[in-house]
Amino acid sequence: MDGSISERRATPADIDVVAGIVALAFTDDPLWGHALRSLDATGRLPFWRLFAEGALRYSWTWLAEGGAATSLWIPPGGSEFSPEQEDSLFELARGLGPEEGNFHEMAKQFDAVHPHDEPHYYLSLLGTHPDHRGRGVGMRLLAHNLEMIDADHAAAYLESSNPANNRRYAGVGFAPIGEFSYPQGGPLITTMWRPAR
Repeated sequence: MDGSISERRATPADIDVVAGIVALAFTDDPLWGHALRSLDATGRLPFWRLFAEGALRYSWTWLAEGGAATSLWIPPGGSEFSPEQEDSLFELARGLGPEEGNFHEMAKQFDAVHPHDEPHYYLSLLGTHPDHRGRGVGMRLLAHNLEMIDADHAAAYLESSNPANNRRYAGVGFAPIGEFSYPQGGPLITTMWRPAR
């Protein structure tokens, strides 16, 4: 393997592929597996579809060849959801039962820590299909995305929901800038920033 991958920009027609990859990739994620634990795989899919819908309003969602991985970026000045999509997200959260309040609190924390002083690309989600894990496909897709961001001389930001990934993100230039926990002593989220180059 030469380390290269074939990738393309996703379109709204790819929403089921994008949402499906994310749903599988985040099944056992420390944060999202915890926050959505009251739902089975079918119940979780509408959440991920909504994230995909929000990102696909822009041309910065990517697919690795064969649906091996996907990256959902929000470009500078963009938002993760439209107001209507945000309403839909909290409507879905009603199905979380006792976890609904914690989900709302988590969303507030995500908003509170998000940097606003410098324009940047925001990596909403990066996921690798379980059938392709361990091959570096997701990180090569990320590296490809960062090459384009560097060509735009822009910064990048993400929240790492899995501490095991922090070193991978550090390896491509992200540095921790803060952290917060899911409500009531839940999993830790690390915020990471990559300066413009």
